[in-house]
Amino acid sequence: MADSPLRPSSLINTVYGAFLRRLGGWISVADLITLMAELDVDGPAARSAISRLKKKGVLEPERRGATGYRLSPGAQPVFDEGDRRIFGSLEPAKLSDGWAMAVFSVPESERSHRYQLRTRLTWLGFGNIAPGVWLAPGRLLGDARDMLVRLGLSEYVHLFAAEYAAFSDLPGTVSSWWDFPAIEEQYAGFTEAYGPVAAGLTERTAVDGAEAFRHYVPMLTQWRRLPYLDPGLPAELLPADWNAVAARQIFQQLNEVLAPPSLRHVQEVTGLTEA
Repeated sequence: MADSPLRPSSLINTVYGAFLRRLGGWISVADLITLMAELDVDGPAARSAISRLKKKGVLEPERRGATGYRLSPGAQPVFDEGDRRIFGSLEPAKLSDGWAMAVFSVPESERSHRYQLRTRLTWLGFGNIAPGVWLAPGRLLGDARDMLVRLGLSEYVHLFAAEYAAFSDLPGTVSSWWDFPAIEEQYAGFTEAYGPVAAGLTERTAVDGAEAFRHYVPMLTQWRRLPYLDPGLPAELLPADWNAVAARQIFQQLNEVLAPPSLRHVQEVTGLTEA
């Protein structure tokens, strides 16, 4: 497991996203607390995290013979978008894909929306190239559109499918639009935490389900932040020693080895079957 603490609510999100969506989207509180205990989260902390996720509209209470929670309908598109970012964007974008450009202007009286726009565009992987002008690889255009509509922010934004024409050294310029050192620091932390885990697993023919679960959920929780911090810029625009490449290889290896036994373990604990 990673040394840096992960919030219980983030771990629960991962459990729902990675497993429970495939098993009907619901789990009893008792079983969820059992699974969280395997991740060194005690009962009170787990219950507190469940309560926070309920208040945020991520989880909804539902009784199926036992008290439990299911994913809310509103959370489903967010998890679907997460799947595309986490598992579908492991390769860098191509220059030929073009760019997604967001241009917005928000009245001072509604500056809270301005902050929300900046935060959400940053989270999607957009870089800020000028006041009110944000840029991302073209493949993020659909996710940006969906996010703006879902949050009711579309009236403030113009979205463009753009192409870079001239006049600067683009590799040098993009490094001022995104914080490369901060992104590389996150990748380095992931590699340091899970490189040894991946190396150890390559020497084994099978991994116990409970052990796989204890590694997989924190690993995926830490990893799923990175595809949002990293816009997946074309390789031609990145530093030659860009450390995302090694981190992605570790993630792909661990996902392949740990995901199947982890799912079986969740099924064994909960008695749930794939929907």
